Amino acid sequence: MRISYFLLPILLFHGFPCVAFAAAVADDQFSFSGFRDTDLNLDGTATVTPEGLLELTNGSVQLKGHAFFPAPFRLRGSPGGAVQSFSASFVFGIVSTYPSLSCHGIAFVVAPSKNFSTALAAQYMGLANIDNNGNVSNHIFATELDTMQNIEFEDIDNNHVGVNIDGLRSVQSHAAGYYGNSENDSFQSISLISGSVMRAWVDYDGELARIDVTIAPVQMSKPARPLVSATYNLSVVLTEQQYIGFSSATGPINSRHYILGWSFGVC
Repeated sequence: MRISYFLLPILLFHGFPCVAFAAAVADDQFSFSGFRDTDLNLDGTATVTPEGLLELTNGSVQLKGHAFFPAPFRLRGSPGGAVQSFSASFVFGIVSTYPSLSCHGIAFVVAPSKNFSTALAAQYMGLANIDNNGNVSNHIFATELDTMQNIEFEDIDNNHVGVNIDGLRSVQSHAAGYYGNSENDSFQSISLISGSVMRAWVDYDGELARIDVTIAPVQMSKPARPLVSATYNLSVVLTEQQYIGFSSATGPINSRHYILGWSFGVC
């Protein structure tokens, strides 16, 4: 297994120089470089390992795990106002028993509640169930790192990144990979289940109603060009207060999903 906290002696999240296992928290932002001694709300299979890794799934099949920052964020500048710009960054890794097969991935989640007790594992990724998938009453924004193709959700392949609203059907998606540090650099594919440590960035521009998602190997700086871009006004989706966290689930294949560091901030 390649996932190791030794790969992250120093992470830079939103300008915070955070050594491993340190945390910085303010009213509108937080940053974790490792999760030892943190007070995240965990459920299902989610746990913090002795090494300080956030392990969302432990290899058990057909189960789900969630981890949320304990306090909600007010994403609107004023009651009834537009959702403000925000940015998230996290370092992740996925380990599977099989080198070319895994299920079902990780979702970064912005939701009105931390309670996903009725959500299903497997292809529902701990986010929804057969009855409420896609319902506008869910008020959920998610970015999926999806490692299994589900035709029912119109997935493009078994190794993609998607922008999701209120369910598992992506409004925009792209095969997993990254561009270089120049706008003209070519696309480089990457396997989400390689066991390698990677980093993701999720950025919402409130003025443009634009969502950008970027991934890259952890040793790279943020690529100049996002992997996925979607125009979607989150002011019609998100409520006054939202919780920020992760959801992950397994299906019939032994897989482990890890978060090694994480930051979030309202711009």
